[in-house]
Amino acid sequence: MEKTHSFVRIHALLWADIFVELALFVLQDYLTNVWDLSFTYAAAIINFWGGISRVLPVFFLFFVDIVLGNFGVLVISSIAYSTGIGFVALSTPPILARVTNTCRSFKPECIGHVQKGLLYSGLVLVAIGKAGNDVAVKPYLKEQEAKGREGNNSPMPLKACCFLLVTIVALAGGFGIPYIKPWSIRFGIPAIVTLSATILFLTGWCTYYKPSLNGSPITSVIKVFIAAACNARRSFPIPREEEDERVRYGAFQSTRCLSCLHKAAIKREDEKWGWMQCTIEEVEEAKIAVRMIPMWLTFIVCGIVSSTGNTYFVEQSKTMDPRIGKLKLPQQVLLLILLSAKGVCKWIIQKYLAPESTNQAREQSKRKYAPSFGISFAMISSIVCCIAAALVETRRLNVIRSHHLSDKPKTIIPMSIFWLTFQFILLGGLDSFLEESVAAFYRDEGPKSMTKYLEFFTKFVYGLGFMSSVLAVYVVDEVSRKLGKRSWFQHTLHKSHLDRYFWVLAALSFVNLIVFTMVALCYKYRNRTTQGNGEPPELAERPHITNDEINNRNDETGCLCC
Repeated sequence: MEKTHSFVRIHALLWADIFVELALFVLQDYLTNVWDLSFTYAAAIINFWGGISRVLPVFFLFFVDIVLGNFGVLVISSIAYSTGIGFVALSTPPILARVTNTCRSFKPECIGHVQKGLLYSGLVLVAIGKAGNDVAVKPYLKEQEAKGREGNNSPMPLKACCFLLVTIVALAGGFGIPYIKPWSIRFGIPAIVTLSATILFLTGWCTYYKPSLNGSPITSVIKVFIAAACNARRSFPIPREEEDERVRYGAFQSTRCLSCLHKAAIKREDEKWGWMQCTIEEVEEAKIAVRMIPMWLTFIVCGIVSSTGNTYFVEQSKTMDPRIGKLKLPQQVLLLILLSAKGVCKWIIQKYLAPESTNQAREQSKRKYAPSFGISFAMISSIVCCIAAALVETRRLNVIRSHHLSDKPKTIIPMSIFWLTFQFILLGGLDSFLEESVAAFYRDEGPKSMTKYLEFFTKFVYGLGFMSSVLAVYVVDEVSRKLGKRSWFQHTLHKSHLDRYFWVLAALSFVNLIVFTMVALCYKYRNRTTQGNGEPPELAERPHITNDEINNRNDETGCLCC
């Protein structure tokens, strides 16, 4: 029963995530209405915060493997999460009005330096909490479930009921928040829920299973580069033919590129250099990671497009008609559309890209290139998404001009919010196809020891795209000023030309698709054909070599000896 309690305690952290995500989805609205920031300045704050939350998981994953473990990271992230959203709630004018000698109204003149400091620091802490939860919650749940199965203590029906109850309560509460008008309460409810989830999680401190740490493969990659640099002037101690023969018996494929790293496998007899002795397999894994860098860089533009979802798309929806008949829906319905699109696309991708147990060479060949086609489809989705957003924005501006609403930025225009549905669906397709296709690509092409890191490296680059969107807007703003003597970005969206910015993103995404296609064509894919027993063909050709002999041979020849 205690293991079931652990399941509920840990899963409560995901419950809090839903509340915070739904509350902060309309942060753009809060910054433009209450703080009276320009929509581009507000978007810059949100995108920089979103970029940090995607960049940090790589570092947290390293700390998980080296120092803290999943439990230690969850302790830090849950405390940071609850503190951060608490600071965001405290930054609203009514809460600290007496302390800061400011007014209590939700107006720009009531926002002082204390409120600004609380909001900025709160967003940073929320980014830390979100990053830690992304890295550690699900792996830690799996660790507890694995330990529970060993003790025959895994009442699955009860766990399913708890999961369903937590999900229903979180969704019901999250979609109820938008109908609460005061921003203090709207941010305060997620703060209370997150604090409760943190306390609930910490009550199981003494009962959680905490496995030992296994070290990080990142240290091996760093070690390869250091060893290669230190051995740069040393010559190979054995003929190339003998080296190739030794690599032949490894459970990996040797590659000719980045041959400068081969010298990392030269064994030095000095004891002081013993800490950085590298096996040939470690060198090959480092080379695979480096070869993926050009492909990673193409994901930056995808991040720039994705960053428009909770900024410029939300800004578009703010003054559009949210009613269906007499029913008035909140802006969060667009988030529900986005998440639903992600779920459907994820199901489609897993159906066609999931690993299959087959030995047929034709099926293996199809699977080898399927992830690249999936990534290409994600980039096509980004192009179509930007085009759809540009066309909708053009129509929205025409409606504003025809009704003479350019000087009334808070007036609801006679255009349904559901005009934005298609671009949110395409944005969900972009995120889901990219995430799942890249994961499938890593399963096939990446070193097994670094699979989880490679997935978070993609999020790292995606986060750089979110941050780069700030630079992209700045560049477009400066260029439009010089070419047209009037910036495309004014203080309010009604007087701006966001449609032109979307066309720029569409063109940039098209160029990015061409670059990715060239990178994918030049990339040397692994030969995944196996022979019956699942071993590479070079091992299958030597049936008289047993697995024990292969392992012994690897131990003896893992380094090139002097």
